Amino acid sequence: MPLPVPRDVEDLLRLHAPQVLGALVRRYGHFDAAEDAVQEALLAAAGQWPREGVPANPRGWLIRVASRRLTDALRAEAARARREERTVRLEPREARAAPAEDDTLTLLFLCCDPVLPPAGRIALTLRAVGGLTTAEIARAHLVPEATIAQRISRAKAKLRAAGADRHFHPPGAQDRDARLASVLQVLYLIFNEGYTASSGPTLHRAGLAREAIRLTRAARRLLPREGAVTGLLALMLLTEARSAARTGPHGELIPLDEQDRARWDRAAITEGTALVEEALTEGPPGPYQLQAAIAALHDAASGPDTTDWPQILALYDVLVDRSPVPDPMAELGRAVALAMVEGAEAGLAALTALEPRLAHSHRLTAVRAHLLERTGARQAAADAYRAAARTTLSLPERRYLQTRAARLDP
Repeated sequence: MPLPVPRDVEDLLRLHAPQVLGALVRRYGHFDAAEDAVQEALLAAAGQWPREGVPANPRGWLIRVASRRLTDALRAEAARARREERTVRLEPREARAAPAEDDTLTLLFLCCDPVLPPAGRIALTLRAVGGLTTAEIARAHLVPEATIAQRISRAKAKLRAAGADRHFHPPGAQDRDARLASVLQVLYLIFNEGYTASSGPTLHRAGLAREAIRLTRAARRLLPREGAVTGLLALMLLTEARSAARTGPHGELIPLDEQDRARWDRAAITEGTALVEEALTEGPPGPYQLQAAIAALHDAASGPDTTDWPQILALYDVLVDRSPVPDPMAELGRAVALAMVEGAEAGLAALTALEPRLAHSHRLTAVRAHLLERTGARQAAADAYRAAARTTLSLPERRYLQTRAARLDP
């Protein structure tokens, strides 16, 4: 049985994976084969680096190993197909050009090619750029894992058939506009998985969250006056600013109303708040600007008792009303805000309407438990906390929910 990969090595591999894939696609094309080669290189590194140490240039090491695997695979394919002329493609198209420092943003826009259906773009990008597993993507979308695997497979086939991976270059203005909504949605999902991991022993995957912020900053440099990009960056900064206070000394989850706000990152809050104000001047506010405004109100409060819940509820009302498609997570946030303004019973009533769409999400059950506890229904709250604990794959969340349930036992 293979030994587990140390967290620092795992984070390093996740950081470099999209950069290595971007470099290979830029040089060789063949997105599908390049991704397979990168996965082989990652497996080799996961086995070798913990034993022998991380190389001085981990990105270069991965590119060399993946390039060898890819060229071997392409040669074998050419031989099998008896089309020897295809071997000329083994020469990198930009062999004489200086390599780009980071092809990740270009890879991001490639995966969001309009030739792909929206669901396929998102699934493929989360896999290739975000480094998320198929299971993690499925949990983020509340769909079966097999569905996501099929979307990824079909998306790669469409890219290959369209020849899109043979034109790997930074997007022009028209391409950026056509792909921007998908790009931002993917960045948002990558950040969410980093900020609150859907599974595993840790609550926060800091490397993943930082990478999402870095890529969003890069997107903003391309589109400095695009309100949605500015709003998304603000949302990430204002949310990530609380990360140091979200866990205790043993990795235990600390909810927002119990956090030591002195540990929040004030520089990130200042930057994020300024970006919110800027984003709200760049046209009608969309979902990211509105969520950033909500995050800014939480960060501005000195404590739970000074949080401007009526204003937060008003922003959630606008967010839910303007969502182009129903957003159950936004509605769940609205239910919490409604409970804070009008009472726990009002929040519980709002949750009832959400049950069909969030039937498999532990978050709705956890919110119900919290609201039941506020009404004094201790046994029902304890049962709901335990039900939520059984369905989450995050160990810190599970321990937190179990602890809350135990406190309510007679």
